[in-house]
Amino acid sequence: MHAFDVLGDPVRRRLLELLADGERPAGEITAIVQAEFGVSQPAVSQHLRVLRESGFTSVRPVGARQEKGEEGQWPLRRTN
Repeated sequence: MHAFDVLGDPVRRRLLELLADGERPAGEITAIVQAEFGVSQPAVSQHLRVLRESGFTSVRPVGARQEKGEEGQWPLRRTN
């Protein structure tokens, strides 16, 4: 999938906005996006998967939860 296809979706753009300041718990991100867009938790997970597989975000397990982050500083890595 091309970057423009990935970023063409408003939900994915919002997810990246939420992650721009650093890592956040997946549940927190999901709750915000569900409230703003009215999408289900599985839909948010699917959008996060697309972002991760396209190199825009990363996942770092923290105990029983996962921290999501924009690719940038560690634990985030920026892609060009």
